[in-house]
Amino acid sequence: MRVMPATKKQRELDLSEFPPGTITEYTTLVCLACIFDIFTKQFGLAARTAFSEIKRHTPTIEELTSRSAMRPYFDSDEKNPHCPYCGSAKRWLARFDTYCVEGGKPTDAPRRSLVKKLPKAGEQFMVLEKKSDSRAVFFEWLDTLGRSLDLEDETWLVDAARRYLERREPKTNWDEVFKGLRAVRRSSRLAEGWERDGDRLFLAPSLYSEALLIQYLVSRSHAHGGLTLDGRLTLMDLIRRLRYYGYLDRIGITEREPGEVFEKLIDHLASGVSTASGSDRPATKQKAKKSPKPLKGKARAPEPEQITSEPVKLHYIIDRREFLEKVKSVYASYAH
Repeated sequence: MRVMPATKKQRELDLSEFPPGTITEYTTLVCLACIFDIFTKQFGLAARTAFSEIKRHTPTIEELTSRSAMRPYFDSDEKNPHCPYCGSAKRWLARFDTYCVEGGKPTDAPRRSLVKKLPKAGEQFMVLEKKSDSRAVFFEWLDTLGRSLDLEDETWLVDAARRYLERREPKTNWDEVFKGLRAVRRSSRLAEGWERDGDRLFLAPSLYSEALLIQYLVSRSHAHGGLTLDGRLTLMDLIRRLRYYGYLDRIGITEREPGEVFEKLIDHLASGVSTASGSDRPATKQKAKKSPKPLKGKARAPEPEQITSEPVKLHYIIDRREFLEKVKSVYASYAH
């Protein structure tokens, strides 16, 4: 299974109405030669019967999104892939594209609009739902983010901060805010929000602390800690830094044991960027760009100091079009 942010690749589906970071695409390959062999040789079905059964098949959510694909599903980045199980060439292979949409106020309207526009004939698309929670969704988002960034290029630190801000405040035009941006810094005078001045973006201590935490989680290793805008930090270094910035006091974390502090940080961050609630908060408003005045963020009221894991509904839109086309083609080969 190959996973990527839905904003990084040109799509046939129009996803432009969805806030950044609320859709993840999973691409899974399936070997139809393996499937037909199972139905015709192991089950003893006629080719026509096997064709009828196979074209009605839709993989489970787990089969479409699991990191460890099992036969007949697999993943490949090759231009002309071959089945790792039977060696079949590309013409025997089909692709499932799955779009996972996080439920919530920012995504409900565009999701309903998109589903309404999908072709209904022949079950070309399937829509499945799954219940989850903000913590699980956050870790899935974090995992996707980590695999989409080039950690060998230090610009990933700014990219990670942007992706976090996009998810936290989806109504803000972050394309404009980050255009020509060179650095992200902690502000010593802002109590809330953000401010752009020249080619630098200044974040209030709480926002900056959360950006550091995201960067740490993306890049951490047991040996050397995680790379952040404040340099490479161990967990102890990170906690000391967040306590110095006043972030732990602000969100009501009084524990001293690093493991307990870390768990509460995760829960707070997960609920704070959940599309089920947190991300439908009003976006920070920008001041008009009049040179040489900086682009500023409007101060926002402090977030609720409650750490909870909220229920989230995930909506999976499964594109079966290539699968159906390839099944028909493969059946023609078997029939003759």
